[in-house]
Amino acid sequence: MAAAAVAPPEVLRECGCKGIRTCLICERQRGGDPPWQHPSQKTHRFIYYPDTGWAVGAEESDFEGWAFPFPGVTLIEDFVTREEEAEMVQLMDREPWKLSQSGRRKQDYGPKVNFRKQKLKMADFRGLPSFSREVVRRMGLYPILEDFQPVEQCNLDYCPERGSAIDPHLDDAWLWGERLVSLSLLAPTVLSMSREAPGSLLLCLAPSGFPEALADSAMAPSRSVPCQEVEVAVPLPRRSLVVLSGGARHQWQHAIHRRHVRARRVGVTFRELSAEFGPGGKQQELGQELLQMALSFQGRPTT
Repeated sequence: MAAAAVAPPEVLRECGCKGIRTCLICERQRGGDPPWQHPSQKTHRFIYYPDTGWAVGAEESDFEGWAFPFPGVTLIEDFVTREEEAEMVQLMDREPWKLSQSGRRKQDYGPKVNFRKQKLKMADFRGLPSFSREVVRRMGLYPILEDFQPVEQCNLDYCPERGSAIDPHLDDAWLWGERLVSLSLLAPTVLSMSREAPGSLLLCLAPSGFPEALADSAMAPSRSVPCQEVEVAVPLPRRSLVVLSGGARHQWQHAIHRRHVRARRVGVTFRELSAEFGPGGKQQELGQELLQMALSFQGRPTT
């Protein structure tokens, strides 16, 4: 792919916020003392280290030097080149962006879904965009993604001038499968992981020589912290690909806070089908139809 200049997006005067969701645009329009409240920050912050698979207490925190295993996160750095990144974003910007919640803009390539009623229809879905063909092919070169077949792609545009963010959430598990895959373009950010389940996390004291020594260590837990008070920060470098699976996919909510959007960033998320829509599932025929359409790579953003 040839290198291409990426123009900054226009700072919109309108927003797509609904209900309790807000962005800088609607907050300025409303003025005064806002009745809405942003989610409170978790009490205890841990940092995820991809080389070890452990989350370690942040410096100068109550749990500095304490750690716990955090499985289900795979980070692949420099997944695309600078030239590929520039061309992908340039092609995205040729298509319309739709206003979305919390200061984001989006482009959807997938079926029209009502998750509450568990219904979907093809609508004007004609496949993933052509520029994703090479991205999907490259995913298959990594063991964790060798059988990954995305059926949906969502491009999210984050901009600090709009106060873009996304609240903590779990992705649907009726339609979407075991792995969530997201590519970070234009700027780094932090994926913030949290749990609302009761119970505690058992911590170990990180050994000297961290993080290398931690990977091969088996230590007895000697401290605990309530799950609901913990947030794990997963740094996402520019042009990196992150895969969430297992507990990181189904038990830990993920979010991107406003303070971690310091420049325009485009997040490209790919989702696969759940077992219900796979071979032997109740809706395998519909799943096969969706998959064939997705992998035709002839799509434009759905309306």
